[in-house]
Amino acid sequence: MSIFIIAEIGINHNGDINVAKKLIDSAVFCGCDAVKFQKRTVSLVYSKETLDSPRESPWGTTTRAQKEGLEFGKNEYDEIARYCKEKRILWFASAWDKESQKFLRAYNLKYNKVASAMLTHRGLLEMIAEEGKHTFISTGMSSIEEIDAAVEIFKKRKCSFELLHANSAYPMKDEEASLMTIRYLKDRYNCNVGYSGHEVGLQISIAAVSLGISSLERHITLDRAMYGSDQAASVEIMGMYRLVRDVRTVEKAMGLPRKVVTLAEEKTKQKLRRIDDLLVTKNMETAK
Repeated sequence: MSIFIIAEIGINHNGDINVAKKLIDSAVFCGCDAVKFQKRTVSLVYSKETLDSPRESPWGTTTRAQKEGLEFGKNEYDEIARYCKEKRILWFASAWDKESQKFLRAYNLKYNKVASAMLTHRGLLEMIAEEGKHTFISTGMSSIEEIDAAVEIFKKRKCSFELLHANSAYPMKDEEASLMTIRYLKDRYNCNVGYSGHEVGLQISIAAVSLGISSLERHITLDRAMYGSDQAASVEIMGMYRLVRDVRTVEKAMGLPRKVVTLAEEKTKQKLRRIDDLLVTKNMETAK
């Protein structure tokens, strides 16, 4: 099965539907399988104290203004749904609260996503699992006990899922990638495991392919210098194009867990192995 590549638009659209469309176009150009957004009900996700705190942004001087400026509503998501259908690319979103999950249900999306920040939100996880849609569960900043509890919710409700290994630093230091955790999660939960990368560069994401990931998620941006907390950990368009290209190349190279002699090798063998074959035959006769 081919690795499912997700271009995480998230909030990198900066509240502009035209930027969102350019990012969707870019994901299509790069050969990604899907784009993903984030949906929040700001007043439910953040406390009044946090929302009233000072914060300079293009939308005002409070955290509330900044958070609300980054959110899309029904009109924008209607257009996203229409545009993605036109461009023939899947889309889905991670809800950060129950009201947002209810909102997303109207679009009959194929997939759900649990953001790392929401992995311990039991009520939200139960609501998502009850839908029965295949769900990507990010495991950044989560203890193994917290992951155990989340997995139990989805297994109990027989909801298809896969875990995404992640480090929730934006950007992440290369030495903190801990890619071997991918194998650990696969063995512990007997499930598919993907990788959600927040590093600068492409090498770590490509390396994750060799560990048997089922999906790969990277943030996509028009320009890493744009406003936004996720931009520095994002991949620009040509970087995403190279990433998809290289992932597909490594995918082909992985092969199966067995030793085979290829057809091309057989031709070479006929030229170079005659003496060796005779020696092997003699050795086998001597062994008898």
